[in-house]
Amino acid sequence: MLEELFAEGRKILLFSQFTSMLSLIEDELKRRHIDYALLTGQTRDRRTPVRDFQSGKRQIFLISLKAGGVGLNLTEADTVIHYDPWWNPATENQATDRAYRIGQEKPVFVYKLIARGTVEEKIQHLQQEKSDLAAGVLDGRKAGDWQLQNDDIEALFAPLPDKKSTR
Repeated sequence: MLEELFAEGRKILLFSQFTSMLSLIEDELKRRHIDYALLTGQTRDRRTPVRDFQSGKRQIFLISLKAGGVGLNLTEADTVIHYDPWWNPATENQATDRAYRIGQEKPVFVYKLIARGTVEEKIQHLQQEKSDLAAGVLDGRKAGDWQLQNDDIEALFAPLPDKKSTR
């Protein structure tokens, strides 16, 4: 996927909630000799990776969802990849908004990497329910509890369907 995006000249923000996942992606980018910028909670100098990405020196910016999801202006980006979902859709939306800032002149494409039959798919479903709940509260249609319910947590960790029975 990345090779195709790079060939199109895309500038990519890749968000993950796990720094360990960013480390694995880092290893693969190094193996392929692809320069990247990195921002996690451990990054002391936040300006340098932002400057390197915004100036065009780096084509991909690996960002920890919590460390870089707010307060950054990354208008060079035209592609956002959410590698793994966070249960709260507002957190992902905030991260995506790093590319949708004043000065953005290009369309921005957003990809969420979700495999069928996984916990990530269940989290995506939970995100939709939470978004619907929030929209209802804002419209005055529903009152709701903003906390994760026991049912939500149980659904996340319920056994996945047997592959043989789903075919």
